[in-house]
Amino acid sequence: MAHPAVLKDLVERYETLALLHTEGGAAEIRRKLEDAAYTLCVTTGVKDPEAALLAARECLSAALPENGPSPTARRADSRTAATSRDDGTPAPGEVPQEAATEPPAREPARPAADRAVRPPRRPDTVRVASVPAGHVYVRHCSVPDGADGVVRLADPRPNGAPSTSQRWWPPVMLDPGWVEAHHGEFDVFHLHFGFDAQGPDALAALVAALRRHGKPLVYTAHDLRNPHQADPGPHLAALDVLVPAADRLITLTPGAAAEIAARWNRTATVLPHPHVVQPPLVTRPRPHREGFRVGVHAKSLRANMAVLPVVRVLADTVAALDDAELAVNIHHEVDDPAAHAHDPALMAELRKLADRGALTLRVHDYFDDDQLWEYLGGLDLSVLPYTFGTHSGWLEACHDLGTAVAAPDCGYYAQQRPCLTYGHSQRDGLDAGTLEEAVREAYRTRPAWRATADGRAAERARIAASHREIYDGLPR
Repeated sequence: MAHPAVLKDLVERYETLALLHTEGGAAEIRRKLEDAAYTLCVTTGVKDPEAALLAARECLSAALPENGPSPTARRADSRTAATSRDDGTPAPGEVPQEAATEPPAREPARPAADRAVRPPRRPDTVRVASVPAGHVYVRHCSVPDGADGVVRLADPRPNGAPSTSQRWWPPVMLDPGWVEAHHGEFDVFHLHFGFDAQGPDALAALVAALRRHGKPLVYTAHDLRNPHQADPGPHLAALDVLVPAADRLITLTPGAAAEIAARWNRTATVLPHPHVVQPPLVTRPRPHREGFRVGVHAKSLRANMAVLPVVRVLADTVAALDDAELAVNIHHEVDDPAAHAHDPALMAELRKLADRGALTLRVHDYFDDDQLWEYLGGLDLSVLPYTFGTHSGWLEACHDLGTAVAAPDCGYYAQQRPCLTYGHSQRDGLDAGTLEEAVREAYRTRPAWRATADGRAAERARIAASHREIYDGLPR
């Protein structure tokens, strides 16, 4: 159920629109009334708008201050729901350190009306319009043999993409016109990412189209801060549409779930990131070689990267270690005057460091999967030079391959998988001492954090089952 303040606004909005419509409202009023009615039904779990209105009023009556939990208790309930198993016990590795000693709070009981109209059901298959469908994260949210009964529609090919292309960007499914034309082909709309170019109005139009056709929306919040956008405003504006509108929310770490609860008063189910590397490579022994190799992959200089400050500290730190080397990789477009990512000053300084033997510089095109896994497997420590962000698929790939990671303390990287951390954020800049200590710790202890094939398979099965359970519990 929504927070009482949100529910109160929904009731008032529905009643106002109903009055305007009764008094001869135009088509726009009727459309807004239909949207409000749908939202009220979804929020209360009651299919008939008038019954939903009654259920909402009863819920508001029960939530008066003298009967309801304090704001602190409500926040505790949200935090516990986001970081626990279905039986209420904390999930392994998913309880923030500062909350590890707190007893799990009880989940508030749902109203009788909610329990009555949403019994568990499991049709043979659930058809999901997933944005995107072909990304490795999304593919690995299902079991390999399809036994979970979840069928994800293939990504429609964007205009201009060749017929042989696997490109899904820009996502065609985000167009309300696509929903209007294909709503009969899916049961659930599940958005992950790819909406960078969509403004709040465009996303609101998408939500309205889904509501008109009774299609529930699931949103997995991978990024609470978009790593590709220097200005956090556009992404936050998009989240201000998606998070309140979603019928169910998923995220990857307890910290992200707590931030969602604090910002929007919504509870997100915490599900770990599935494996990235294919199982045969997870079991392959790491290549044996002498020495200690630290790597920084600058890619194409995403907006959240501060490469030079990190590389300077690493060059000095690695130089003081016996039999150690620093490898810096970067894409050709950073060195190409005709490319958008061209940064001649950065390339000049990297080459100066390389010329004096402080690092090995490799400028190359995008790696395919095999090249990337070979590169990561050849590192003892991969340093993420990020100043903002939330979660990382790169970190997951390193965990699959047994490569240690030094991640910044911004975002929630350290809650994803075991890793070393150092101080680095857009607000506070780089803490050189903590970065140096992270490298020295990795050099001393050679941490062997690595996934196992059996562990990843079991985890993937749990993730798939959780997604199916979420889809089955949606009003449709």
